Amino acid sequence: MAGSAVAAGAGWPLAGVASERRQPHHKPIPSSGERIPVIGMGTWITFNVPQDPDTLAVRTRILETFFHRGGGMIDSSPMYGRAEAVVGHGLRELAHPEGVFSATKIWTRSTSTGRDQHAESRDLWGVDTLDLQQVHNLQNWEAHLETLRERREAGEVRYIGVTTSHGRRHDDLERILRREDLDFVQLTYNILDREAEQRLLPLARERGVAVIANRPFRRKALINQFAGDPLPDWAAEIECENWPQFLLKFIVSHPDVTCAIPATSVVAHMEENMGALYGPMPDAEMRRRMVAYVQDL
Repeated sequence: MAGSAVAAGAGWPLAGVASERRQPHHKPIPSSGERIPVIGMGTWITFNVPQDPDTLAVRTRILETFFHRGGGMIDSSPMYGRAEAVVGHGLRELAHPEGVFSATKIWTRSTSTGRDQHAESRDLWGVDTLDLQQVHNLQNWEAHLETLRERREAGEVRYIGVTTSHGRRHDDLERILRREDLDFVQLTYNILDREAEQRLLPLARERGVAVIANRPFRRKALINQFAGDPLPDWAAEIECENWPQFLLKFIVSHPDVTCAIPATSVVAHMEENMGALYGPMPDAEMRRRMVAYVQDL
């Protein structure tokens, strides 16, 4: 794990500073300057569901809540079973809401299968151009990046990147970041898993690469771990009403993190998550207090 050093938030109201208007927080993609909401959504497990009408209706309501509350990036993968098809169904039901940022992955050791997955993802999402296509967990990453550059040149994808998860393969990711021209990297970062602060986040900033933080709750483990404990009184200074907002604001207040992608299968939990998109963000001192508080629980 990383030490207690944490960076300041930047470019938004900080703790103790009232917002003039309640606008959702956005950050720029360094390679283009395009700004995206700092809270996105993942689909691992939560959208890999039977495609019956009742189940699909719930997922569509989750998507509707996400967009209504200012969301943008939806992250998926062929690895996630039916998730891409379920996302595509919801987007069609909602008439492809303005602001959707489609992010998916290639997940295969086969170069030719990777091309097929890319084509199938466009079809499942119902889009001509994917906003972001990533190489999932670095599988066959050199060959797949060549495919993604070709598809970007053809106008089938706007941004490209690579992903890791569970804090694995950081040495490989560092080498790729130093060597390759990427728009995005995705890695695990949360209030307890902070190893990325030491090398990867500063390197991403240096290289002008956007960072997506996955496993923000360790697949609900952090929510369960802290659920029986109260939030500190000073959490009200950054308008945190619950643990999901506390944990997400810690992540996205890091100046080198562009977006976090929590996943949920419950509409009410989506409302909670999206609350982190609004209000003051913690500054460097409060981030240190947040880490110390959870370490003492």
